[in-house]
Amino acid sequence: MYVVLGATGNTGSVVARKLLEKGARVRVVGRDAGRLASLTQLGAEPFTADANDAAALTKAFAEAEAAYLLLPPQMTALDFLAVGEKTSDAITEAVKTSGIPHAVLLSSIGAQHESKTGPIVGLHRFEEKLNQVSGLTALYLRPAFFMENFLMMIGMIQSMGFMGGGIKSDLKMPMIATRDIGEAAAEALLGKDFQDKTTKELLGQRDLTHEEAALALGAEIGKPKLSYQRFPGFMVEQAMKHMGMSGKTAAMMTEMNEAANDGLLDPLETRSPSNTTPTSIETFAKEVFAPAFRAKAATA
Repeated sequence: MYVVLGATGNTGSVVARKLLEKGARVRVVGRDAGRLASLTQLGAEPFTADANDAAALTKAFAEAEAAYLLLPPQMTALDFLAVGEKTSDAITEAVKTSGIPHAVLLSSIGAQHESKTGPIVGLHRFEEKLNQVSGLTALYLRPAFFMENFLMMIGMIQSMGFMGGGIKSDLKMPMIATRDIGEAAAEALLGKDFQDKTTKELLGQRDLTHEEAALALGAEIGKPKLSYQRFPGFMVEQAMKHMGMSGKTAAMMTEMNEAANDGLLDPLETRSPSNTTPTSIETFAKEVFAPAFRAKAATA
């Protein structure tokens, strides 16, 4: 039995489906039973639980040989880190109490730093908590910048004609599609070819600048000269607060952007076949970004 937290999310849903395709028994965990229905129809066992409920999660982990762990997104929380601390405490307690032997955690590139990386600090602390669970064999997946982050810029493109954010426009950095993270996690869960507490970076198909990403995305939506502009941190924070983030969470996101600009999110691993994933920015643009762009345009 495999347990998948966040089974309705971008990565968890892929993990669950891949495990089911391999004939594994899968227990999918989520807050909304209705959203788990599509996985239940594929043969998964649904389990409704809040990620902050250690007792419920302990039951979810019962008799499982491995679990996929993550911190659910809390972008509208008043205090992102505080909420994340509560959740990672609950998950860690459930892992410890249940005695589950193997786990794969969705962490992040840069999680080796204990400060100055914004929300990634919460993942650093989560790794440290799991490090203290005796008898647990764990793999901490540390993926790079999510290509899905560009979906948040669709409204800006449609209203202003360009992309923008706090990361330097010419900074080369690895970028990854979340479906590749899910596939890598599923393979790790099935293979269990990791020992003790291990980290592994996932670096996407290749390194890109935001300028290069903008051109690739623009080519698929009929805007071949789409550009990206870097904005000062205070402007980015104002935009994020306008989107519903608290001031504290927006400031943390700005700190993460600056961490990227300052090199704190540079990979520790040399790029290799084992940490390179298949989905290119061009494929992401065609299969994910362009459909989302057109769908939003149709409802505008």
